[in-house]
Amino acid sequence: MSDPVTNEMPEIVDQMVDEYSDYEVGSTPDEILEMSHARPIPRISCHAFCETQAVGKPIERLSEDRRMARANTQIYMGGLQAAVEFYQSSPTPNLLLLESTLAPDVLMEQLGQLSNFCDPSTKVVVIGHQNDVALYRDLTRAGISEYLVAPISIADMMGVVSGLFVDPEAEPVGRLVAFIGAKGGVGSSTISHNVAWAISTLFSSQTVVADMDLPFGTANINFDKDPTTTIAEAAFAPERVDEVYLDRLLAECAANLSLLAAPSMLNKVYDFDADAFSPILEAAQRTAPTVVLDVPHTWNGWTKKTLTSADEIVIVATPDLACLRNTKNLVDTLRELRPNDFEPRLIMNMTDVPKRPEIAPSDFASPLNIKLAGIIPFDPALFGTAANNGRMLAESDPAHPVVSTISDLAHLVTGRSVIAEKPKAGLAGVLSKLKLKRG
Repeated sequence: MSDPVTNEMPEIVDQMVDEYSDYEVGSTPDEILEMSHARPIPRISCHAFCETQAVGKPIERLSEDRRMARANTQIYMGGLQAAVEFYQSSPTPNLLLLESTLAPDVLMEQLGQLSNFCDPSTKVVVIGHQNDVALYRDLTRAGISEYLVAPISIADMMGVVSGLFVDPEAEPVGRLVAFIGAKGGVGSSTISHNVAWAISTLFSSQTVVADMDLPFGTANINFDKDPTTTIAEAAFAPERVDEVYLDRLLAECAANLSLLAAPSMLNKVYDFDADAFSPILEAAQRTAPTVVLDVPHTWNGWTKKTLTSADEIVIVATPDLACLRNTKNLVDTLRELRPNDFEPRLIMNMTDVPKRPEIAPSDFASPLNIKLAGIIPFDPALFGTAANNGRMLAESDPAHPVVSTISDLAHLVTGRSVIAEKPKAGLAGVLSKLKLKRG
């Protein structure tokens, strides 16, 4: 006999679909893919002088991108002539972006005027409206760093800025993968620890787990470790953090897996500024190719900053209405904070609990406008045995289907694969195949 509460769930979800179906989209999928491998820009000053909104808007969006967080960007309207007047009494920045609709001879003349006030170390990028090879050659001979033809995209601008200020010979920066629960007790920590273990094992890749739940973290229990140093020491003294200092705090969990453990004590109040963890994460990124962040279910300045700066975000939720609401709030906020990044991944955890009314995974994902990255059914024996013995799921039962799901997620968050679309059944599937063949 069906539960009456279960039958009401789809109606509630439908209402949420109507309420949340419209949202602003940031960059296009192609732009996001093109920018996904861009590295953070160092602390530079950047001024842009624009003549049109078509150029000013992408530069504004670029200034708001997480990879430009350390750059100080100012945007002015007025074009090249306004720049000449401005720098007669002000120093030029590290990077100067200039839009111009002028004819080539007038453009070169005004650039000559600007050169009288421009610092030799300033890199100048001109955004013009004429696709003229001769003009490009004249500009490069005059010392202009790059010439772009409008219209421009945010990906175009990111590529230019990265090319000018990011050293291609520098060591690669590790990938930040942040896990957060839609509410407390949904299993986000357990999944993050197992995914980190899978990454280190499957790919023989150095991986760091940072347990950021300082008062109640469980990574030390799950990995059966009792480190004498914790991430709190670095958080309270961020000015001391570098790779050498961080190495002293790391506890080895496996051949390629290290842990920044939480103190898991209440003898202190862990109130931090928004940037308190930034030096720690930057140092960790220089230490390992993948850094898995176990972010607690709280909302403050540093959790917001951590999620904004992550390369990948995984939200873990259980199939209930409170999680749906919280997940929607998280997804909407992250879309605004990260308009040029991929959507967060969604994991449905602890599904199919006997006699419990649940929202079906497809109905849960529908109002969020994101794909499910995985579904993990309720299995207290598997998870309880692993937790009580301080072991990972794959160590307890390597053949269990949940271990395969964890493995798939490890591939996803490290960029080694994508979610495969399930083939459509019936006539719709046949028509889609015909369409593909014609294309």
